[in-house]
Amino acid sequence: MNKISRLVVLMLLLVCLGVLQQEEENVGRAGATILGVNWGTVAFNPLPNSIVVKMLQANNITKVKLFDANPQVIKSMAGTNIEVMVAATNDELASLASSPAAAAAWVQENVTQYIGGNGVNIKWVAVGNEPFLNGYNGMFQNVALPALQNVQKALAQAGHASDIKATIPCNADVLSSPPPYLPSQTTFRPDISSLMIQISQFLASTGAPFMVNFYPFLSLVLSTNFPLAFAFFNGSANSITDGPHVYTNVFDASYDGLVTALTNSGFPTMPIIVGEIGWPTDGVANANLQFAQSFMSELVKHMLSGTGTPLRPGVLDGYLFSLLDEDAKSILPGPFERHWGIFNYDGSLKYTLDLTGGTNGGTSTNLISATNVPYLPTQWCVVNQNADLTQLQANVDYACNHGDCTASFPGGSCSTLTVQANASYAFNNYYQFTDQASGTCNFQGLAKVTTTNPTTGTCQFLIGLQPTAVLSSSTSDPKPHHASTAVASRSATSVCILFVSSAAIVVGSWILQF
Repeated sequence: MNKISRLVVLMLLLVCLGVLQQEEENVGRAGATILGVNWGTVAFNPLPNSIVVKMLQANNITKVKLFDANPQVIKSMAGTNIEVMVAATNDELASLASSPAAAAAWVQENVTQYIGGNGVNIKWVAVGNEPFLNGYNGMFQNVALPALQNVQKALAQAGHASDIKATIPCNADVLSSPPPYLPSQTTFRPDISSLMIQISQFLASTGAPFMVNFYPFLSLVLSTNFPLAFAFFNGSANSITDGPHVYTNVFDASYDGLVTALTNSGFPTMPIIVGEIGWPTDGVANANLQFAQSFMSELVKHMLSGTGTPLRPGVLDGYLFSLLDEDAKSILPGPFERHWGIFNYDGSLKYTLDLTGGTNGGTSTNLISATNVPYLPTQWCVVNQNADLTQLQANVDYACNHGDCTASFPGGSCSTLTVQANASYAFNNYYQFTDQASGTCNFQGLAKVTTTNPTTGTCQFLIGLQPTAVLSSSTSDPKPHHASTAVASRSATSVCILFVSSAAIVVGSWILQF
């Protein structure tokens, strides 16, 4: 080979190495968003699945945790690289526990039929959701473990023992600690201690993680004396000293409490996944955009920084709660329950958030709102000022009982409205939730339709989404958002890999001549 040929080969090699390096960096960026999200769908008119999936892809969110096994939601992620956790609900636990055949049928229907080829990347099965909550009074204690065992056995029989694992998402109340509530003194709750050890033994035998949900926000709700800063990640003034370790936030203290309970039960290295963690933005005091943005930003940075907790240094795994607001959820836990989303009900972004936690070489990767959202017509329902308003409160009560008025609760974004503006807010929510149907903006003549946006200050008057059933088929395309780009990148990479494999031999021989 002459010198010119050698130089040409070397230059091409360097170019291709640059392409490979760029591809590796791109994969690193795409994979940098390693935290997942919880995707709940308890809404009057949920955002269409296809739009949600495109939004996930646009934001490089590649891990999704579901609360059931809704076939339409699962199928919408077919052909994507999204790692999915499907779930059996608490109501299904008794059946799954009592019959291996029922578990096998459940796995076939909700897992096996979706995977393979261009199918769904199902990675986990959640068996129930927080089944050991104190509030359930032991309702699911006798069925959770056998259900878990039967589901994992069914996965194994279907040939998925190594690639799909079953686990039980637990609430943090499975833990117990005596005053002064030190992580090193934490144990499993006495009434379920033996059961939790059995569950841990089974998870260890299958290689599955222990999954736990943490909610620092609820610490504020449940205790008026809880220091606000300690719920975030800057609570050094309220730090807890536990032997050689100092805890400056409740998340680390709670996480290490679980590590201690597992360690003392014989599982010091069991993997832990945080199943849910987040901060709501409305409905009560402290549930607002400012606090949510601060908490979520600090949380993501903390989990991805590699610092970890005193007992578990390293990057922490988990799922943020949640992806979207869910305006039809029960508000029994509190009016904030409908406002946990990073995104609003319509996929619009509430606040800026970098899901890479600043680990992307300093490059900002703020989230992107959903596109092509199918709104109802741009019109609202408001109080008719010329009407007799003596029956106003009774109609407001009706609207709120059949819609969502949680933003009007004390501390909410609409809690400072006048009486009439508050009534307009209630009327409009009912009007939108009934798909702006004829006659639903009347309220005994107290309301009228307007095309003037009545939004006031922080109180947003929403416009509803079209019912999924009436949307055109063009909105349900499950193809990956950037499929053509991905194919082009893979093609360029494949060519370069072939070239580098050949050129390395040539150049290597050439170098030996020097």
